Amino acid sequence: MTPLITINTHTTTSSPHPHILYTVQITLSGKHSTVDKRYSEFVALHETLKDSLSLPPKRLLSTTFIPSAWVDDALIKERKAGLAQYLIDLLQSPDYKDNPAVLDFLTPKGNKSPVKFNLEDAVPSTLSRKTALDLTARGDVEAEATMIAAAYYPDWSAGSFPPEKLDFSKFDILFFAFAIPNSSSGLTWDSGSQAILKRLVTSAHNSGKGTKIVLSVGGWGGSHYFSSATSSSANRTTFTNALKSAVNTFGLDGIDIDWEYPNSTGAGNPHSTADAANFLNLLKSLRTALGSSKIISAAVPHLPWLGSNGSPLKDASAYAAQLTYVNIMNYDVWGASASPGPNAPLGNLCGTSKQPQASAQAALSQWKAAGFHASKLLLGLPLYGYVSQSTKTGLTGSLLPSSNMVLLQQADVTTDNGEADMHFLNGAHVRTSKTSDTSEAQETQESGEATINATLTSWWGQQIPFSAIVKSGALVKKSDGTYGQGGGFTMAWDDCSDTPFLFNVAQKTVVTYDDTYSLADKAAFAKKNGMAGCFTWSLDQDDNLTLQNVIRKNLGK
Repeated sequence: MTPLITINTHTTTSSPHPHILYTVQITLSGKHSTVDKRYSEFVALHETLKDSLSLPPKRLLSTTFIPSAWVDDALIKERKAGLAQYLIDLLQSPDYKDNPAVLDFLTPKGNKSPVKFNLEDAVPSTLSRKTALDLTARGDVEAEATMIAAAYYPDWSAGSFPPEKLDFSKFDILFFAFAIPNSSSGLTWDSGSQAILKRLVTSAHNSGKGTKIVLSVGGWGGSHYFSSATSSSANRTTFTNALKSAVNTFGLDGIDIDWEYPNSTGAGNPHSTADAANFLNLLKSLRTALGSSKIISAAVPHLPWLGSNGSPLKDASAYAAQLTYVNIMNYDVWGASASPGPNAPLGNLCGTSKQPQASAQAALSQWKAAGFHASKLLLGLPLYGYVSQSTKTGLTGSLLPSSNMVLLQQADVTTDNGEADMHFLNGAHVRTSKTSDTSEAQETQESGEATINATLTSWWGQQIPFSAIVKSGALVKKSDGTYGQGGGFTMAWDDCSDTPFLFNVAQKTVVTYDDTYSLADKAAFAKKNGMAGCFTWSLDQDDNLTLQNVIRKNLGK
Protein backbone atom coordinates (compact mmCIF):
# COMPACT_ATOMS: atom_id res chain seq x y z
CA MET A 1 0.00 0.00 0.00
CA THR A 2 1.31 3.42 -0.95
CA PRO A 3 2.09 5.43 2.21
CA LEU A 4 0.09 8.60 2.75
CA ILE A 5 1.81 11.62 4.25
CA THR A 6 0.16 14.97 4.87
CA ILE A 7 1.21 18.09 6.76
CA ASN A 8 -1.86 20.29 6.82
CA THR A 9 -1.58 21.76 10.29
CA HIS A 10 1.01 23.06 12.70
CA THR A 11 1.23 24.14 16.31
CA THR A 12 3.44 26.58 18.15
CA THR A 13 5.06 26.18 21.51
CA SER A 14 6.75 28.80 23.64
CA SER A 15 9.53 26.88 25.36
CA PRO A 16 12.41 27.65 25.30
CA HIS A 17 11.41 30.29 22.71
CA PRO A 18 8.41 30.44 20.35
CA HIS A 19 8.82 27.85 17.62
CA ILE A 20 6.80 25.81 15.15
CA LEU A 21 5.91 22.12 15.24
CA TYR A 22 4.68 20.63 11.96
CA THR A 23 1.99 17.96 12.43
CA VAL A 24 2.81 14.96 10.24
CA GLN A 25 -0.15 12.64 9.55
CA ILE A 26 1.05 9.19 8.48
CA THR A 27 -0.88 6.27 7.02
CA LEU A 28 1.56 3.39 6.61
CA SER A 29 0.58 -0.26 6.09
CA GLY A 30 -2.98 0.54 7.16
CA LYS A 31 -1.89 2.15 10.43
CA HIS A 32 -2.44 5.82 11.24
CA SER A 33 -0.15 7.89 13.43
CA THR A 34 0.78 11.49 14.12
CA VAL A 35 4.11 13.08 14.98
CA ASP A 36 5.03 16.72 15.55
CA LYS A 37 8.43 17.72 14.19
CA ARG A 38 10.53 20.84 14.04
CA TYR A 39 12.01 21.90 10.73
CA SER A 40 15.49 21.32 12.17
CA GLU A 41 14.58 17.67 12.81
CA PHE A 42 13.88 17.21 9.10
CA VAL A 43 17.26 18.78 8.37
CA ALA A 44 18.93 16.38 10.80
CA LEU A 45 17.28 13.39 9.09
CA HIS A 46 18.34 14.71 5.68
CA GLU A 47 21.94 15.06 6.85
CA THR A 48 21.91 11.58 8.44
CA LEU A 49 20.66 9.93 5.25
CA LYS A 50 22.80 12.09 2.95
CA ASP A 51 19.96 11.68 0.47
CA SER A 52 19.73 13.56 -2.83
CA LEU A 53 16.17 14.76 -2.19
CA SER A 54 15.14 18.36 -1.61
CA LEU A 55 14.01 20.14 1.55
CA PRO A 56 12.45 23.60 1.67
CA PRO A 57 15.41 26.00 1.91
CA LYS A 58 16.74 27.30 5.19
CA ARG A 59 15.63 30.82 6.00
CA LEU A 60 18.03 31.60 8.85
CA LEU A 61 17.57 35.30 9.61
CA SER A 62 16.38 35.80 6.02
CA THR A 63 13.12 37.25 7.25
CA THR A 64 15.19 39.67 9.38
CA PHE A 65 12.62 38.75 12.06
CA ILE A 66 10.32 41.61 11.13
CA PRO A 67 6.98 41.33 12.99
CA SER A 68 4.80 40.27 10.10
CA ALA A 69 2.05 37.67 10.07
CA TRP A 70 2.42 37.47 6.29
CA VAL A 71 6.06 36.45 6.60
CA ASP A 72 5.11 33.75 9.10
CA ASP A 73 2.25 32.42 6.98
CA ALA A 74 4.26 32.37 3.76
CA LEU A 75 7.20 30.59 5.37
CA ILE A 76 5.02 28.02 7.14
CA LYS A 77 2.98 27.29 4.01
CA GLU A 78 6.15 26.80 1.98
CA ARG A 79 7.58 24.42 4.55
CA LYS A 80 4.40 22.35 4.98
CA ALA A 81 4.30 21.54 1.29
CA GLY A 82 8.02 20.96 0.96
CA LEU A 83 8.41 18.83 4.09
CA ALA A 84 5.45 16.62 3.16
CA GLN A 85 6.86 16.10 -0.33
CA TYR A 86 10.26 15.24 1.14
CA LEU A 87 8.76 12.46 3.29
CA ILE A 88 6.66 11.17 0.39
CA ASP A 89 9.78 10.98 -1.79
CA LEU A 90 11.65 9.13 0.96
CA LEU A 91 8.91 6.53 1.39
CA GLN A 92 8.65 6.00 -2.35
CA SER A 93 12.38 5.45 -2.69
CA PRO A 94 13.63 1.85 -2.43
CA ASP A 95 16.87 3.27 -1.01
CA TYR A 96 15.24 4.96 1.99
CA LYS A 97 11.72 3.63 2.64
CA ASP A 98 12.93 0.91 5.01
CA ASN A 99 15.85 2.85 6.46
CA PRO A 100 15.78 2.64 10.30
CA ALA A 101 16.36 6.40 10.58
CA VAL A 102 13.26 7.09 8.46
CA LEU A 103 11.07 4.64 10.37
CA ASP A 104 12.30 6.00 13.68
CA PHE A 105 11.55 9.56 12.53
CA LEU A 106 7.94 8.60 11.78
CA THR A 107 7.37 6.74 15.04
CA PRO A 108 5.49 8.68 17.75
CA LYS A 109 7.68 9.12 20.81
CA GLY A 110 5.70 11.57 22.88
CA ASN A 111 6.79 14.23 20.38
CA LYS A 112 10.06 14.89 22.15
CA SER A 113 12.01 17.60 20.35
CA PRO A 114 15.63 18.63 20.86
CA VAL A 115 16.13 20.81 23.92
CA LYS A 116 18.48 23.20 22.14
CA PHE A 117 16.64 25.97 20.32
CA ASN A 118 17.24 26.46 16.59
CA LEU A 119 16.44 29.78 14.94
CA GLU A 120 15.26 27.90 11.84
CA ASP A 121 12.37 26.64 14.00
CA ALA A 122 11.39 30.09 15.26
CA VAL A 123 8.17 31.94 14.63
CA PRO A 124 9.87 34.90 12.90
CA SER A 125 7.53 37.64 14.09
CA THR A 126 8.09 36.73 17.74
CA LEU A 127 11.77 37.64 17.72
CA SER A 128 13.43 40.92 16.96
CA ARG A 129 16.60 40.66 14.96
CA LYS A 130 18.57 41.92 17.96
CA THR A 131 17.10 39.19 20.18
CA ALA A 132 17.91 36.52 17.61
CA LEU A 133 21.48 37.69 17.26
CA ASP A 134 21.89 37.96 21.03
CA LEU A 135 20.65 34.39 21.46
CA THR A 136 23.12 33.22 18.83
CA ALA A 137 26.02 35.11 20.44
CA ARG A 138 25.27 33.57 23.84
CA GLY A 139 25.27 30.09 22.35
CA ASP A 140 21.66 29.48 23.37
CA VAL A 141 20.69 28.42 19.88
CA GLU A 142 21.87 26.23 17.07
CA ALA A 143 22.03 28.85 14.37
CA GLU A 144 25.01 28.36 12.15
CA ALA A 145 23.85 27.92 8.58
CA THR A 146 25.47 25.27 6.42
CA MET A 147 27.62 27.04 3.84
CA ILE A 148 27.21 25.97 0.23
CA ALA A 149 30.17 25.07 -1.97
CA ALA A 150 28.91 24.97 -5.55
CA ALA A 151 30.32 25.00 -9.07
CA TYR A 152 29.22 25.37 -12.64
CA TYR A 153 29.73 22.20 -14.67
CA PRO A 154 29.66 23.14 -18.38
CA ASP A 155 28.77 20.34 -20.76
CA TRP A 156 32.25 20.58 -22.29
CA SER A 157 33.70 19.49 -18.91
CA ALA A 158 32.78 15.84 -19.45
CA GLY A 159 36.02 15.04 -21.28
CA SER A 160 38.39 16.18 -18.53
CA PHE A 161 36.02 15.70 -15.56
CA PRO A 162 33.74 12.73 -16.41
CA PRO A 163 30.64 12.61 -14.17
CA GLU A 164 31.45 9.06 -13.13
CA LYS A 165 34.81 10.13 -11.69
CA LEU A 166 33.73 13.30 -9.88
CA ASP A 167 34.17 13.50 -6.13
CA PHE A 168 30.66 14.70 -5.31
CA SER A 169 31.56 15.16 -1.64
CA LYS A 170 33.24 18.42 -2.74
CA PHE A 171 30.07 19.96 -4.21
CA ASP A 172 26.73 20.78 -2.60
CA ILE A 173 25.30 22.06 -5.88
CA LEU A 174 26.45 21.60 -9.47
CA PHE A 175 24.95 23.98 -12.02
CA PHE A 176 24.94 22.16 -15.37
CA ALA A 177 25.56 24.62 -18.20
CA PHE A 178 23.81 25.17 -20.56
CA ALA A 179 20.43 24.73 -22.17
CA ILE A 180 19.50 27.75 -24.28
CA PRO A 181 16.13 29.47 -24.83
CA ASN A 182 15.05 29.34 -28.45
CA SER A 183 12.72 31.31 -30.72
CA SER A 184 9.78 29.06 -29.81
CA SER A 185 10.19 29.73 -26.05
CA GLY A 186 11.53 26.23 -25.65
CA LEU A 187 15.02 24.89 -24.97
CA THR A 188 17.87 24.09 -27.32
CA TRP A 189 20.70 21.79 -26.24
CA ASP A 190 24.28 21.35 -27.42
CA SER A 191 24.91 18.09 -29.20
CA GLY A 192 25.37 15.36 -26.62
CA SER A 193 24.68 17.61 -23.63
CA GLN A 194 21.48 15.83 -22.61
CA ALA A 195 23.34 12.53 -22.40
CA ILE A 196 26.02 14.19 -20.26
CA LEU A 197 23.36 15.66 -17.97
CA LYS A 198 21.79 12.22 -17.50
CA ARG A 199 25.19 10.83 -16.57
CA LEU A 200 25.78 13.69 -14.14
CA VAL A 201 22.43 13.22 -12.38
CA THR A 202 22.86 9.44 -12.18
CA SER A 203 26.40 9.75 -10.83
CA ALA A 204 25.37 12.37 -8.27
CA HIS A 205 22.50 10.23 -7.00
CA ASN A 206 24.64 7.09 -6.90
CA SER A 207 27.31 8.91 -4.91
CA GLY A 208 25.03 9.28 -1.90
CA LYS A 209 26.62 12.67 -1.11
CA GLY A 210 23.45 14.68 -1.54
CA THR A 211 24.83 16.85 -4.35
CA LYS A 212 22.03 18.74 -6.08
CA ILE A 213 22.05 19.09 -9.86
CA VAL A 214 20.52 22.30 -11.22
CA LEU A 215 20.13 23.10 -14.92
CA SER A 216 21.53 26.49 -15.91
CA VAL A 217 19.71 28.10 -18.82
CA GLY A 218 21.23 30.86 -20.95
CA GLY A 219 24.78 32.12 -20.53
CA TRP A 220 26.68 34.95 -22.20
CA GLY A 221 26.16 33.56 -25.68
CA GLY A 222 22.79 31.96 -24.93
CA SER A 223 20.59 34.83 -23.78
CA HIS A 224 19.32 36.00 -27.17
CA TYR A 225 15.74 34.77 -26.75
CA PHE A 226 15.11 35.49 -23.07
CA SER A 227 13.36 38.78 -23.79
CA SER A 228 11.06 37.08 -26.29
CA ALA A 229 10.42 34.02 -24.10
CA THR A 230 9.21 36.24 -21.24
CA SER A 231 7.45 38.95 -23.25
CA SER A 232 3.89 37.60 -22.98
CA SER A 233 1.84 35.37 -20.73
CA ALA A 234 1.62 32.76 -23.48
CA ASN A 235 5.38 32.73 -24.07
CA ARG A 236 6.10 32.57 -20.35
CA THR A 237 3.75 29.61 -19.98
CA THR A 238 5.46 27.79 -22.83
CA PHE A 239 8.89 28.56 -21.44
CA THR A 240 7.89 27.57 -17.90
CA ASN A 241 6.53 24.27 -19.18
CA ALA A 242 9.79 23.60 -21.02
CA LEU A 243 11.79 24.25 -17.84
CA LYS A 244 9.47 22.10 -15.71
CA SER A 245 9.69 19.32 -18.29
CA ALA A 246 13.48 19.40 -18.10
CA VAL A 247 13.37 19.15 -14.31
CA ASN A 248 11.02 16.17 -14.45
CA THR A 249 12.75 14.43 -17.36
CA PHE A 250 16.22 14.54 -15.86
CA GLY A 251 15.31 14.36 -12.17
CA LEU A 252 16.82 17.78 -11.46
CA ASP A 253 16.86 19.77 -8.24
CA GLY A 254 16.03 23.06 -9.90
CA ILE A 255 16.64 25.70 -12.55
CA ASP A 256 19.26 28.46 -12.76
CA ILE A 257 18.33 31.40 -14.99
CA ASP A 258 21.48 32.90 -16.50
CA TRP A 259 19.99 35.82 -18.41
CA GLU A 260 22.83 38.15 -19.40
CA TYR A 261 21.10 40.65 -19.03
CA PRO A 262 17.50 41.94 -18.78
CA ASN A 263 17.05 45.34 -20.45
CA SER A 264 20.69 45.30 -21.56
CA THR A 265 22.31 44.26 -24.82
CA GLY A 266 24.68 41.72 -23.27
CA ALA A 267 26.18 39.87 -26.22
CA GLY A 268 24.16 41.95 -28.65
CA ASN A 269 20.85 40.54 -27.39
CA PRO A 270 17.39 41.94 -28.14
CA HIS A 271 16.02 43.59 -25.02
CA SER A 272 13.11 45.62 -23.73
CA THR A 273 12.36 48.10 -20.98
CA ALA A 274 9.79 45.54 -19.76
CA ASP A 275 12.40 42.79 -19.30
CA ALA A 276 12.76 43.10 -15.53
CA ALA A 277 9.00 43.02 -14.94
CA ASN A 278 8.61 40.09 -17.32
CA PHE A 279 11.46 38.29 -15.60
CA LEU A 280 9.66 38.58 -12.27
CA ASN A 281 6.51 37.15 -13.83
CA LEU A 282 8.56 34.24 -15.16
CA LEU A 283 10.00 33.56 -11.71
CA LYS A 284 6.51 33.55 -10.18
CA SER A 285 5.28 31.16 -12.85
CA LEU A 286 8.29 28.91 -12.42
CA ARG A 287 7.97 28.83 -8.63
CA THR A 288 4.33 27.80 -8.94
CA ALA A 289 5.24 25.10 -11.45
CA LEU A 290 8.20 23.65 -9.53
CA GLY A 291 6.89 24.09 -5.99
CA SER A 292 8.68 25.35 -2.93
CA SER A 293 11.26 22.58 -2.58
CA LYS A 294 13.12 23.09 -5.87
CA ILE A 295 16.01 25.48 -6.29
CA ILE A 296 15.41 28.51 -8.49
CA SER A 297 18.50 30.67 -8.86
CA ALA A 298 19.69 33.44 -11.13
CA ALA A 299 23.22 34.29 -12.22
CA VAL A 300 23.61 38.03 -11.75
CA PRO A 301 26.15 40.87 -12.06
CA HIS A 302 27.26 43.15 -9.24
CA LEU A 303 24.19 45.36 -9.48
CA PRO A 304 20.51 44.34 -9.56
CA TRP A 305 18.68 44.01 -12.85
CA LEU A 306 17.89 47.12 -14.88
CA GLY A 307 14.36 48.41 -14.46
CA SER A 308 12.23 50.14 -17.05
CA ASN A 309 14.13 53.40 -16.48
CA GLY A 310 17.46 51.77 -17.37
CA SER A 311 18.83 51.95 -13.82
CA PRO A 312 19.39 49.07 -11.38
CA LEU A 313 16.29 48.15 -9.39
CA LYS A 314 16.24 49.72 -5.93
CA ASP A 315 13.74 47.20 -4.56
CA ALA A 316 14.10 43.61 -5.77
CA SER A 317 12.42 42.01 -2.74
CA ALA A 318 9.67 40.56 -4.93
CA TYR A 319 12.35 38.62 -6.82
CA ALA A 320 13.89 37.48 -3.54
CA ALA A 321 10.55 35.97 -2.54
CA GLN A 322 10.69 33.64 -5.56
CA LEU A 323 14.42 32.87 -5.76
CA THR A 324 16.37 30.45 -3.62
CA TYR A 325 19.70 32.09 -4.52
CA VAL A 326 21.25 34.71 -6.72
CA ASN A 327 24.69 33.77 -8.00
CA ILE A 328 26.83 36.92 -8.06
CA MET A 329 29.32 36.77 -10.92
CA ASN A 330 32.20 38.67 -9.32
CA TYR A 331 34.59 38.34 -12.25
CA ASP A 332 35.43 39.88 -15.63
CA VAL A 333 35.79 43.22 -13.85
CA TRP A 334 38.89 43.81 -15.97
CA GLY A 335 39.87 41.84 -19.02
CA ALA A 336 43.10 41.65 -20.97
CA SER A 337 44.66 45.10 -21.39
CA ALA A 338 47.93 46.93 -21.98
CA SER A 339 47.35 48.25 -18.45
CA PRO A 340 46.19 45.08 -16.67
CA GLY A 341 43.81 45.09 -13.73
CA PRO A 342 42.19 42.49 -11.46
CA ASN A 343 39.68 40.01 -12.81
CA ALA A 344 37.82 39.53 -9.50
CA PRO A 345 38.53 42.15 -6.81
CA LEU A 346 37.52 41.47 -3.24
CA GLY A 347 36.89 45.17 -2.73
CA ASN A 348 37.94 48.73 -3.45
CA LEU A 349 40.60 48.33 -0.79
CA CYS A 350 42.69 51.39 -1.64
CA GLY A 351 39.79 53.69 -2.43
CA THR A 352 41.16 54.25 -5.94
CA SER A 353 38.54 52.45 -8.02
CA LYS A 354 36.67 54.28 -10.77
CA GLN A 355 34.11 51.45 -10.79
CA PRO A 356 33.65 50.89 -7.06
CA GLN A 357 30.40 49.02 -7.66
CA ALA A 358 32.30 46.08 -9.17
CA SER A 359 33.73 43.95 -6.36
CA ALA A 360 32.63 41.25 -3.93
CA GLN A 361 32.17 43.73 -1.11
CA ALA A 362 30.19 46.16 -3.26
CA ALA A 363 27.99 43.42 -4.74
CA LEU A 364 27.02 42.14 -1.30
CA SER A 365 26.06 45.65 -0.19
CA GLN A 366 24.16 46.43 -3.39
CA TRP A 367 22.06 43.26 -3.43
CA LYS A 368 21.28 43.54 0.28
CA ALA A 369 20.17 47.14 -0.22
CA ALA A 370 17.82 45.93 -2.96
CA GLY A 371 16.04 43.52 -0.62
CA PHE A 372 18.06 40.29 -0.73
CA HIS A 373 19.26 38.88 2.57
CA ALA A 374 22.88 37.72 2.55
CA SER A 375 21.70 34.12 3.09
CA LYS A 376 20.31 34.13 -0.46
CA LEU A 377 23.56 35.34 -2.05
CA LEU A 378 26.19 32.99 -3.47
CA LEU A 379 29.53 34.65 -4.26
CA GLY A 380 31.04 33.71 -7.61
CA LEU A 381 34.74 32.87 -7.74
CA PRO A 382 36.70 32.54 -11.01
CA LEU A 383 39.00 29.61 -11.71
CA TYR A 384 40.53 31.49 -14.62
CA GLY A 385 42.37 34.69 -15.38
CA TYR A 386 43.38 36.95 -18.27
CA VAL A 387 46.62 37.13 -20.24
CA SER A 388 47.63 40.64 -21.30
CA GLN A 389 50.29 41.85 -23.70
CA SER A 390 51.98 44.30 -21.38
CA THR A 391 55.32 45.19 -19.81
CA LYS A 392 53.71 46.39 -16.58
CA THR A 393 55.12 45.06 -13.32
CA GLY A 394 52.24 46.22 -11.18
CA LEU A 395 48.54 46.83 -11.45
CA THR A 396 49.00 50.59 -11.21
CA GLY A 397 45.72 52.43 -10.82
CA SER A 398 44.07 49.23 -9.75
CA LEU A 399 40.41 48.91 -10.78
CA LEU A 400 40.53 51.70 -13.36
CA PRO A 401 38.30 50.62 -16.27
CA SER A 402 40.13 49.31 -19.30
CA SER A 403 39.30 50.52 -22.80
CA ASN A 404 39.77 46.96 -23.99
CA MET A 405 37.19 45.57 -21.56
CA VAL A 406 33.74 44.63 -22.79
CA LEU A 407 31.34 47.00 -21.02
CA LEU A 408 28.20 45.01 -20.31
CA GLN A 409 26.20 48.04 -19.27
CA GLN A 410 27.11 51.68 -19.79
CA ALA A 411 25.18 54.75 -18.71
CA ASP A 412 26.59 58.26 -18.46
CA VAL A 413 26.31 59.92 -15.08
CA THR A 414 27.88 63.10 -13.77
CA THR A 415 30.42 63.00 -11.00
CA ASP A 416 31.06 65.70 -8.42
CA ASN A 417 33.78 67.21 -10.61
CA GLY A 418 31.51 67.35 -13.65
CA GLU A 419 33.31 64.59 -15.53
CA ALA A 420 31.57 61.61 -17.11
CA ASP A 421 31.63 58.41 -15.09
CA MET A 422 30.16 54.99 -15.90
CA HIS A 423 28.01 52.27 -14.35
CA PHE A 424 29.27 48.77 -15.11
CA LEU A 425 27.56 45.42 -14.90
CA ASN A 426 30.35 42.88 -15.06
CA GLY A 427 30.53 39.13 -15.00
CA ALA A 428 29.71 36.75 -17.82
CA HIS A 429 29.62 33.00 -18.28
CA VAL A 430 31.68 32.36 -21.38
CA ARG A 431 33.66 29.48 -22.81
CA THR A 432 37.44 29.90 -22.67
CA SER A 433 39.00 29.95 -26.11
CA LYS A 434 41.46 27.18 -25.32
CA THR A 435 41.24 24.02 -23.29
CA SER A 436 43.13 23.46 -20.09
CA ASP A 437 45.06 20.69 -21.79
CA THR A 438 47.17 23.22 -23.70
CA SER A 439 50.80 23.21 -22.63
CA GLU A 440 53.24 25.83 -23.82
CA ALA A 441 56.14 25.00 -21.55
CA GLN A 442 59.45 24.89 -23.39
CA GLU A 443 62.37 23.00 -21.90
CA THR A 444 65.87 24.40 -22.27
CA GLN A 445 69.19 23.13 -21.00
CA GLU A 446 71.20 25.34 -18.62
CA SER A 447 74.26 24.16 -16.72
CA GLY A 448 73.22 20.59 -17.29
CA GLU A 449 69.85 21.06 -15.54
CA ALA A 450 66.44 21.12 -17.16
CA THR A 451 64.48 24.33 -16.65
CA ILE A 452 61.08 25.32 -17.98
CA ASN A 453 60.42 28.59 -19.75
CA ALA A 454 56.70 29.26 -19.68
CA THR A 455 55.46 30.87 -22.87
CA LEU A 456 51.97 32.36 -22.80
CA THR A 457 52.12 34.81 -25.70
CA SER A 458 49.56 32.86 -27.72
CA TRP A 459 47.06 33.55 -24.91
CA TRP A 460 47.35 37.34 -25.26
CA GLY A 461 43.94 38.99 -25.06
CA GLN A 462 42.20 35.84 -23.81
CA GLN A 463 40.91 34.10 -20.72
CA ILE A 464 43.14 31.33 -19.41
CA PRO A 465 42.11 28.48 -17.08
CA PHE A 466 44.04 28.26 -13.83
CA SER A 467 45.03 24.70 -14.78
CA ALA A 468 46.55 25.99 -18.02
CA ILE A 469 48.69 28.52 -16.12
CA VAL A 470 50.00 25.65 -14.02
CA LYS A 471 50.51 23.39 -17.02
CA SER A 472 52.51 26.10 -18.77
CA GLY A 473 54.96 26.21 -15.86
CA ALA A 474 54.29 29.86 -15.01
CA LEU A 475 52.85 28.61 -11.71
CA VAL A 476 54.34 25.73 -9.75
CA LYS A 477 52.44 23.83 -7.10
CA LYS A 478 54.31 23.62 -3.80
CA SER A 479 54.28 20.90 -1.18
CA ASP A 480 51.88 22.87 1.04
CA GLY A 481 49.28 23.03 -1.74
CA THR A 482 49.88 26.68 -2.64
CA TYR A 483 51.48 27.93 -5.87
CA GLY A 484 54.67 29.84 -6.57
CA GLN A 485 56.22 31.47 -9.60
CA GLY A 486 58.00 29.51 -12.30
CA GLY A 487 59.09 29.46 -15.91
CA GLY A 488 60.66 32.92 -15.87
CA PHE A 489 57.57 34.64 -14.45
CA THR A 490 57.52 36.78 -11.32
CA MET A 491 54.57 36.51 -8.92
CA ALA A 492 53.27 39.70 -7.31
CA TRP A 493 50.26 40.81 -5.27
CA ASP A 494 47.81 43.66 -5.76
CA ASP A 495 46.76 44.90 -2.33
CA CYS A 496 44.03 47.11 -3.79
CA SER A 497 42.01 44.12 -5.03
CA ASP A 498 43.49 41.30 -2.91
CA THR A 499 44.46 39.30 -6.00
CA PRO A 500 47.75 37.95 -7.41
CA PHE A 501 49.31 38.46 -10.81
CA LEU A 502 52.29 37.19 -12.79
CA PHE A 503 54.54 39.16 -15.11
CA ASN A 504 57.39 38.49 -17.51
CA VAL A 505 58.80 41.74 -18.91
CA ALA A 506 60.92 40.04 -21.59
CA GLN A 507 57.86 38.18 -22.84
CA LYS A 508 55.66 41.29 -22.53
CA THR A 509 53.11 39.18 -20.67
CA VAL A 510 51.02 39.79 -17.55
CA VAL A 511 48.59 37.24 -16.12
CA THR A 512 45.86 38.37 -13.73
CA TYR A 513 44.12 35.49 -11.95
CA ASP A 514 43.01 34.07 -8.59
CA ASP A 515 44.88 31.51 -6.51
CA THR A 516 44.59 29.65 -3.22
CA TYR A 517 45.24 32.82 -1.21
CA SER A 518 42.77 35.15 -2.94
CA LEU A 519 40.04 32.52 -3.20
CA ALA A 520 40.49 31.67 0.48
CA ASP A 521 40.02 35.36 1.35
CA LYS A 522 36.84 35.65 -0.71
CA ALA A 523 35.38 32.44 0.72
CA ALA A 524 36.15 33.66 4.24
CA PHE A 525 34.49 36.97 3.36
CA ALA A 526 31.33 35.14 2.28
CA LYS A 527 31.24 33.12 5.49
CA LYS A 528 31.91 36.08 7.76
CA ASN A 529 29.13 38.11 6.17
CA GLY A 530 26.46 35.41 6.36
CA MET A 531 26.27 34.72 2.65
CA ALA A 532 24.86 31.40 1.44
CA GLY A 533 28.28 30.29 0.22
CA CYS A 534 30.35 30.35 -2.96
CA PHE A 535 30.28 28.93 -6.45
CA THR A 536 32.99 28.70 -9.08
CA TRP A 537 33.10 29.30 -12.81
CA SER A 538 33.97 26.75 -13.79
CA LEU A 539 34.78 23.30 -12.41
CA ASP A 540 36.77 22.21 -15.47
CA GLN A 541 39.36 25.00 -15.02
CA ASP A 542 40.59 23.84 -11.61
CA ASP A 543 43.94 22.13 -11.05
CA ASN A 544 42.24 18.85 -10.17
CA LEU A 545 40.25 20.02 -7.12
CA THR A 546 42.93 22.09 -5.40
CA LEU A 547 41.08 25.39 -5.55
CA GLN A 548 37.71 23.86 -4.70
CA ASN A 549 39.25 22.29 -1.60
CA VAL A 550 40.62 25.64 -0.46
CA ILE A 551 37.24 27.28 -0.95
CA ARG A 552 35.48 24.57 1.05
CA LYS A 553 37.97 24.81 3.87
CA ASN A 554 37.48 28.55 4.20
CA LEU A 555 33.72 28.16 4.12
CA GLY A 556 34.14 26.02 7.22
CA LYS A 557 33.25 22.75 5.50
